[in-house]
Amino acid sequence: MELQGTVKKLFDAQTFASGFQKREMVILTQEQYPQPINIEFLSDKISLLDNIAEGENVKVGINIRGREWTSPQGETKYFNSITGWRVEKVSENNAEPTQAMSSQTTSSVSNENPFAGDDDDDLPF
Repeated sequence: MELQGTVKKLFDAQTFASGFQKREMVILTQEQYPQPINIEFLSDKISLLDNIAEGENVKVGINIRGREWTSPQGETKYFNSITGWRVEKVSENNAEPTQAMSSQTTSSVSNENPFAGDDDDDLPF
């Protein structure tokens, strides 16, 4: 899977007693309702964030991981994490040809409303 957005926050690498390392990044998605998504980079993948800065547009290859945990009281809980394995900077120039191409292909499409004159609006809102 992939997520695309603007880097909102980059955290420092964390090293645990076991030698395990992780580094987290928060990206803000670019959609109608932007979402801040926390992504973990583990072990050798933390170096992927060395050339990334806050405010840059990126595309991140991710895996969604899940795990089950049972408390000492016998209660089972489930946790999810998003793990990054690839980061690619997205420049503004890459988006322009796509937009230009889509405007050319839509120029031959009719601007008429196909629902004009359809007075049978049974939607409740």
